[in-house]
Amino acid sequence: MYIEVDDLSREDVHGLLAEHLADMRATSPPESVHALDLSGLRDPSVTVWTLWDEEAVLGTVALRELSAAEGEIKSMRTATEARGRGVATRLLTHLVDEARARGYVRLSLETGTEDFFAPARRLYTEHGFTECPPFGDYDNDPNSIFFTLAL
Repeated sequence: MYIEVDDLSREDVHGLLAEHLADMRATSPPESVHALDLSGLRDPSVTVWTLWDEEAVLGTVALRELSAAEGEIKSMRTATEARGRGVATRLLTHLVDEARARGYVRLSLETGTEDFFAPARRLYTEHGFTECPPFGDYDNDPNSIFFTLAL
């Protein structure tokens, strides 16, 4: 398995991201879906990485720069067939290392409060993230929970 910066040009990556958006829309009310679509992920403030096993994309994660000192995790997704193989941990570790290399002092994220998001919340807390108030442009939302990690 290997991780690479992705230019979002491959159809299989589009499919994984479309699956991610579909799940977010099926799980949360529209006003609580904060996942980025392809145009949002192509913003210059966002870097996307994908994890591959030969020719198969197994996961994706994005880092959005909020400021010179802070980043936000976006579009964390493991392909259904790759769950339980450590994909999310590898992507999260890679992203945290990249945030530190960029000189960020804080890394934050928003995820859902529904049961569907329990594995994500567990992953983040296992890696040292703690709950925090809304950050950036987010508002209080009963369907969202926010986490942060001091780097």
